[in-house]
Amino acid sequence: MPEKTTQSEEIRGAVRQRYGQIARDFEGSAASCCGPGECCSDSASNVIMAEELYEASDVVELPLDVTGMSLGCGDPVTLANLQVGETVLDLGSGGGIDCFLAARQVGPDGHVIGVDMTADMLEKARANARNMGVDNVEFRLGEIEHLPVADESVDAVISNCVINLSPDKPQVFREIFRALRPGGRLAVSDIVTRVELPLEVKQDLGSWAACVAGAWIDKDYVAAIEAAGFVDVTIQERTFDESSVSEAAAQLDLEIDPATAQHLAYSASVTARKPGC
Repeated sequence: MPEKTTQSEEIRGAVRQRYGQIARDFEGSAASCCGPGECCSDSASNVIMAEELYEASDVVELPLDVTGMSLGCGDPVTLANLQVGETVLDLGSGGGIDCFLAARQVGPDGHVIGVDMTADMLEKARANARNMGVDNVEFRLGEIEHLPVADESVDAVISNCVINLSPDKPQVFREIFRALRPGGRLAVSDIVTRVELPLEVKQDLGSWAACVAGAWIDKDYVAAIEAAGFVDVTIQERTFDESSVSEAAAQLDLEIDPATAQHLAYSASVTARKPGC
């Protein structure tokens, strides 16, 4: 088997194991990932994270089983400017928070599809949908490099701190382009960097699963979106504070000055459009 393929499967295996364990361990208490605080740590801060990332009025009525599994780094739902009746695809849907928020915006005539490669996460998300009585959302098992949706079948694609986990981001963007209808929109929150990460970080599977090693330089991230065929690509940043970076660096056993580190990586809000009507 080619070395690149083997490495990609190892990365996917580490990510699947990490998020599967988060889902299995979750018992109505928070477990965080890539929010403004420490990335992918098993802390009880995710409800607070959700309230910081989203409008409080949007998440206040969601149950703890949803907000407590918010593993994102931004608010792609608001970024997408969803309309009533649209079909939305969420890449790496996890416990489903972005799907449920999107479902409210598209209304009963709209439809939301969440895709996740972790069976345990899908089980949690489907249970959340049943418990909340949400019937315009469905969750499908699949990899974001090979989306289980038809060509030109969705109006908007969202994703929250997930694409950085993929070992083949260009393929992810090509798949998004394929799935979108002409004129469709991409809106993602993700971790990107300003400079190349140290080799020891990029080669560490634990750092991949922790939303760090897979982060691309921002200009390369944008270039890959454009190479897939998108136009009107924009990127805006949300910088982490020094205390959050210091905690994340300590967890990853990285010796780096927080004042310097906070300017190396950031949460990016990225939008793009597929040409068409």
